[in-house]
Amino acid sequence: MKTTLLCWKCGKSLDALPYPLSRLAECPACRAELHICQMCEFYDPRVNRSCREPIADEVKDKQRVNFCGYFRIRPNAYQARDPTLQHTVYAQLEALFGEPLPTQKTPHGAENSQEQLEKLFSGGDNPKK
Repeated sequence: MKTTLLCWKCGKSLDALPYPLSRLAECPACRAELHICQMCEFYDPRVNRSCREPIADEVKDKQRVNFCGYFRIRPNAYQARDPTLQHTVYAQLEALFGEPLPTQKTPHGAENSQEQLEKLFSGGDNPKK
């Protein structure tokens, strides 16, 4: 039984691409590079350098093409995001601190600063007007 390979970024099927993936392979749907650490079997953000291969050279940018010779494709690289996760986290923080978190409030004192700028540039304090 063949496992369907999905793009790490958009989750679209990569079955149309020839195997093994070339270093320059891209997702046909989103054009994301595929020979990257996040598509590798050894990728693990919980370990040092995010790589479980002990002798592989360190790759700084895990989402860019690299020349790693230990690259092995990881079929489960795509992790769908849970749309309710952010709401759940905010609800837990609100319960912990007892007050609603600011959503799109202006920074403290920004209203006053805006008034001062308008007054300065509109000539509100200018006696010559």
